[in-house]
Amino acid sequence: MSTPAFSAPQGESPALLAAWREDLPASVVVFLVALPLCLGVALASGAPLLSGVVAGIVGGIVVGAASGSPLMVSGPAAGLTAIVLAGITQVGGFPRFLPAVILGGAMQVALGAARAGVIGYYFPSSVIKGMLAAIGLTLILKQIPHAVGYDADYEGDFAFVGASGENTFGAIGSALAQVQPGAIAVACIGVALMVWWPRSPMKQIRLLPAPLAAVAIGVGLNELLLALEPTFAIRGTHLVTLPTTGVGGVLSQIARPDWSALRDQQVWMLAATLGIVASLESLLSLEATNKLDPDKRDAPANRELFAQGIGNMLSGFLGGLPVTGVIVRSSANVDAGARSRLSAIAHGVWLIIAVLALAPVLNRIPLAALAAVLLVTGFKLTTPSLWKSAWRLGWSHFIPFAVTIVAILFTDLLRGIAVGLVVGIGFIIAEHMRRPALTKVSPPGAVLTRYVLPDQVTFLSKSNLMQTLDALPAGCRVEIDGRKTTRFDYDALEALLEFRDTARSRNIDYRLVGIPETALTPAH
Repeated sequence: MSTPAFSAPQGESPALLAAWREDLPASVVVFLVALPLCLGVALASGAPLLSGVVAGIVGGIVVGAASGSPLMVSGPAAGLTAIVLAGITQVGGFPRFLPAVILGGAMQVALGAARAGVIGYYFPSSVIKGMLAAIGLTLILKQIPHAVGYDADYEGDFAFVGASGENTFGAIGSALAQVQPGAIAVACIGVALMVWWPRSPMKQIRLLPAPLAAVAIGVGLNELLLALEPTFAIRGTHLVTLPTTGVGGVLSQIARPDWSALRDQQVWMLAATLGIVASLESLLSLEATNKLDPDKRDAPANRELFAQGIGNMLSGFLGGLPVTGVIVRSSANVDAGARSRLSAIAHGVWLIIAVLALAPVLNRIPLAALAAVLLVTGFKLTTPSLWKSAWRLGWSHFIPFAVTIVAILFTDLLRGIAVGLVVGIGFIIAEHMRRPALTKVSPPGAVLTRYVLPDQVTFLSKSNLMQTLDALPAGCRVEIDGRKTTRFDYDALEALLEFRDTARSRNIDYRLVGIPETALTPAH
């Protein structure tokens, strides 16, 4: 009997309920990280601010409930901002863009049903680890300006050239030239607190994780500065800026899909792009989250595509941005001690409460306090032990790892992964080409030299195969046994058969056993 495509892990419901003491505090941390990211991605995408929050809510509650991953958190992703920004302009506005999100989600559901999630397993481990390290480094570099009170680029921007036109390093230079003492104090105290917390008795308070304490102290410190030394206080755009319009105002700002856009061929092309890119980003995030999971649980990829597709269909219908699995939020979830999907689901509930009731309170949170949380999260993603491990595994692992990091730092997430993947595949091909295509099995000094072919003889074996055959001495007797080979590529098979002509001119007794010849015989 076949296994269902979207089967749920056994015992999942009890685990969901049993871990609430860890999951609820972790959900608050994820919420604090996700809120400015949702707003920032919407701003960078040229979409209404609330569309990012809607996507975060759907990614938390809907995708979190449908997903098989216990720790991955979904929401609007920085990796899609360029596609979304261009798409909104191309199809003529955000309402006409929403049907493309819905269609892209339907495509993801179809991909999950077709078991296309297996694609995620074909990304080399070196590229996945490089992606994690690069995200960690990017987080650190991108959060330095926010930590010192320079917020020219939106929170969560991952592109090398930001929305302000400055690249990552230029933004750091500009930030250091105009620092705010209050922001530096909030960020430094937050980082110090998070480093000290696991080594202190405070770690026993499971309902108060270190990131939440760091944000709370950041708010308190800034309120103290406002009262005692207003010139040092953090104000305006350096704080979280959640719309404060109340329930009626929120509902009135939510966009609705313009279904007439379905007659536009560009909408369908955009939907295909969103479906493919969002699926790849989610599968990559799933693989990375699996590696971060302390319990090393392997979440089902096909079920994840299904969950992401349902999430995108609903997000588009409710006026939200496209949804993908997001490694930054997932990493914060792991660091905060989450154990099950309850954390992702609960963070979506906190987003609803925040929009409807808590905006005035949350708008007092300095971005420097959130920067402290993300700086520590970034360091945990790119620890020295990860680099040492990649180095010890040799050049074939370290070079794709390092290239992925550099490419992501100087482009963006998806382009960087593509470059790393090409380099990783190059090393795999080179290693395969160096592998002997013929294994000598006859004893030394035997009159007949016997070789055995491997189970797979591909076009990559042709070079090694021809070098071995060309090196045979004139007048020798050779037998090549292909009875254990299950697959012959045409190029390699052609080389084996055509060598008989060369062997005859060199007086080599050349015999093939178990090697099909009919594939090269012309039909008459």
